[in-house]
Amino acid sequence: MGVIMVVGVSTANSVLVSSFARDRFDAGVSAAEAALEAATTRLRPVLMTALAMILGVIPMAIGHAEGGEQNAPLGRAVIGGLVFGTMASLFLVPTVFALVRGRTKRPQSAAPVAPARVQEVASV
Repeated sequence: MGVIMVVGVSTANSVLVSSFARDRFDAGVSAAEAALEAATTRLRPVLMTALAMILGVIPMAIGHAEGGEQNAPLGRAVIGGLVFGTMASLFLVPTVFALVRGRTKRPQSAAPVAPARVQEVASV
């Protein structure tokens, strides 16, 4: 159960960082700059998500109530996993992004692609 919680939050944080880096890369920024900008810009949302989860699990990790000592190891494992996952989202994911995207060749037209406009059709 703890693994599912940790993987869910860590995956969401990693997707947040990598999608921002990809958007910056597609806008014409180098892979290393896009990764660095993604890690610094998305630092606050990633930390807020992880800290909210950690603060929510602290009562379980303390195991204060009667029978709480059974769930305390689960809470401690979740906190440790969230700390590791958050650090991986902020350091490992941008590094891997810069390495992988730095090796790929950018298309000749480095101009950003505008999204297609949706035409509204008036129904009669």
